[in-house]
Amino acid sequence: MHASRRQFFKTLPAAAGFYSGARFPLHAADRPKKDMIVRSARPLDLEMPLDGFSTWITPVERFFVRSHMYMPKVDRSTWRLKIEGEVENPLTLSLDDLKKFPRAEVVSVLECAGNGRSFYEPGIIGMQWTHGAVGNGRWAGVRLGDLLKKAGMKASAKEVLFNGADVPIGTMPDFVRTAPVRKALDPDTLLAYEMNGEPLPEAHGFPLRAVVPGWAGDSWVKWLTNIEVRDKEFDGFFMKTAYRYPVRPVAPGAAVDPANLAPLEAIRPKSVIASPEAGAGVGQGVPVTIQGAAWAGSAPVARVEVSADSGRTWQAARLGSERAKYAWRLFEHTWTPPGPGSYVLMSRTTDARGGTQPFAQDWNPSGYQWNVVHQVRVEVGNVALAPPAPPNPPRPEYPEKVRTACIGCHESDIIEGQRLTRGQWDREVTKMTGWGAKVAPADRDELLDFLSRHFGTRR
Repeated sequence: MHASRRQFFKTLPAAAGFYSGARFPLHAADRPKKDMIVRSARPLDLEMPLDGFSTWITPVERFFVRSHMYMPKVDRSTWRLKIEGEVENPLTLSLDDLKKFPRAEVVSVLECAGNGRSFYEPGIIGMQWTHGAVGNGRWAGVRLGDLLKKAGMKASAKEVLFNGADVPIGTMPDFVRTAPVRKALDPDTLLAYEMNGEPLPEAHGFPLRAVVPGWAGDSWVKWLTNIEVRDKEFDGFFMKTAYRYPVRPVAPGAAVDPANLAPLEAIRPKSVIASPEAGAGVGQGVPVTIQGAAWAGSAPVARVEVSADSGRTWQAARLGSERAKYAWRLFEHTWTPPGPGSYVLMSRTTDARGGTQPFAQDWNPSGYQWNVVHQVRVEVGNVALAPPAPPNPPRPEYPEKVRTACIGCHESDIIEGQRLTRGQWDREVTKMTGWGAKVAPADRDELLDFLSRHFGTRR
């Protein structure tokens, strides 16, 4: 992220109604995002900084945004939700119709499946999230099960397909996801029209989004317009190819047979230390409060432990009083450094089923489900701090052929976050040309030379 872009968010006037330079008219809960990390300006992808892990309910203006495509414009007066397929009575419902059904509410973590992707080695193509592609929200709307009952779902139903108003870019596939009937009928699975007690903001799916608590964010489809009850598996790209995880451990960098991949479902136990921050200087003999947030997907958080000696010993952290089955728990632990030195602080979550965070991550080819024990190194006393990291290299000048091929559907910030081998870039160019990017065969080597030289693994 460029410093000027962060400053842009800090100075953004509330009345302007801008997100990262693109105009989106404000309505109800829509407010400018505040102090976010811009991963992509177009389509819009925003990450929450570490200080966001200090509140139980994440404010809308600090809640991360993930967009595969451009944000659609939805007219509330003409918008309708259609429920069709394996049902006896297909439904077409307005927002007012939905609000006649019993209102339901759930507090739940929403986490992008790729949160933490930037920490994988070797590097993996995709949005280079660190810790903040996650938030804890209060969602309200109607139970999906109530609607399926009203529609008369048939016994032949196997899964429920969600489709939104967002439109694919170029020839890329439409973002369509499904959930098995067992999850669709779970009383906690909602179609939400409110977020944190206000109408759902545009960036978060206005007027209606799926809320699938305990599961990764790919299932939480936004801007819902169609629900199709199906009697067989959907074979679209975002179910059969994307958002799948190996069924057994694989070697880092290895290719995985699609037959050995299964759809993502529940997120994993995880915790993040919000403070102190990495590299912070701490006074000798001065008590330090280690604090952050912990969550565990479809099972509640059972305990959080903290270590101040690189994992040799662990102490139970104090958990905040605010809690809900799918929500995160705030935690804190007071530590008094025993003397000067460089200390590694760690946090570890265990859920009610006994699942816990690993010290080493199983690699996967899409960079999903990162949940390694979080580590923060702090310096106590008069210990010399490590020299600052060298500044990022200057942004390269993009040749016209590269701009024509790569900059159009999205901005250069997506490219500049990657650190890929030439072979990985080659596969990515193949995918993008399949989705409509124009690359002449004679220009392919020049394009790959530029990408691997400036955005390769040895940056």
